[in-house]
Amino acid sequence: MAKAAVELFVVQGFDQTTGAQIAARAGMHERSFFRLFPDKRDVFFHSMETMQREAVAVIAGTPEGTSPVDAVVAAFGQRCEAIQRNRHAAFVRQNVIAANPELRERDLTKHAELAASMAEALRERGAAEQAATLAAEVAMCVFRGALARWYGDLERQDLRTLFRDSFDELSSVLADRSRDQALPTTSRP
Repeated sequence: MAKAAVELFVVQGFDQTTGAQIAARAGMHERSFFRLFPDKRDVFFHSMETMQREAVAVIAGTPEGTSPVDAVVAAFGQRCEAIQRNRHAAFVRQNVIAANPELRERDLTKHAELAASMAEALRERGAAEQAATLAAEVAMCVFRGALARWYGDLERQDLRTLFRDSFDELSSVLADRSRDQALPTTSRP
């Protein structure tokens, strides 16, 4: 169903495609489509539910004592690999999202839901409320930034490497900030 939706969105455009057309392309009855999906945006983002379950499972499966940051980095690392394996579909999907404000809004909402579920998984592992939220939200921002760089990269670097490099860059910026705050200030006469 999602494949049929993307194909029609690419050919006809998001606004011109109906749920009935998606159902017909997928070989289903229109009523079946609307029983499964409230609207055509939901069929497009259906895979995000799988992504959430997989991310939570990765976090839950990290060894005891793994920091919240390392747990979410592991979850996003796995997601990067999945996207990389389906590179063509990811680019087609991104182009459809970029061309449609409704889909950009839903994309942001779905990523916020993913971050919230990851934070909850971290809290279930014993992470403090604030640490869990910060780790998940910051990792989401880094992931989205790495994904944007990957989409724009003509050399098509490895997405997981871009994600880890972006996280390392953030760590460096934060370390510089900590070091600057630790330096004694001198007053001028």
